[in-house]
Amino acid sequence: MYAVIKTGGKQYKVAEGDVVRVEKLALDAGQVVAFDEVLMLDDGKAAQVGSPNVAGASVKATVLEQARAEKIIIFKKRRRQNSRRKNGHRQDITVVRVTEILGGAAKKKTPSKKVAAPKQEEAQETSGKAQADAKSKKSAGEKKSPMKE
Repeated sequence: MYAVIKTGGKQYKVAEGDVVRVEKLALDAGQVVAFDEVLMLDDGKAAQVGSPNVAGASVKATVLEQARAEKIIIFKKRRRQNSRRKNGHRQDITVVRVTEILGGAAKKKTPSKKVAAPKQEEAQETSGKAQADAKSKKSAGEKKSPMKE
């Protein structure tokens, strides 16, 4: 079973037991966090896709540690101007372990309403009228002009 959750403006595909590095959450190590924004839930047999979220579904995880991501180097250079700038950045992250995925209520499939096809008699009547209209338009366009006589 896996789920797609949204936290910190990003989406993560998680399963039970996964260790995930997410954007910083204001929690201490050992605390439990519940992610309620579950976008998709799959149990191997059927997938539930939310619009935008799956109703009643949540993912519980335990905070392992607060850490920092790898350093990203930002280097900007303007050619032929002897101008360059180098900066670095390390994003704060939270490392969590997914402990359980709670599924939402399964949606009942409603039978799709099918539009009945028109009866053959009605279809023939309407096509006969259309053909008659087309013939009358042709005959109106074929009137002889007085110039050709």
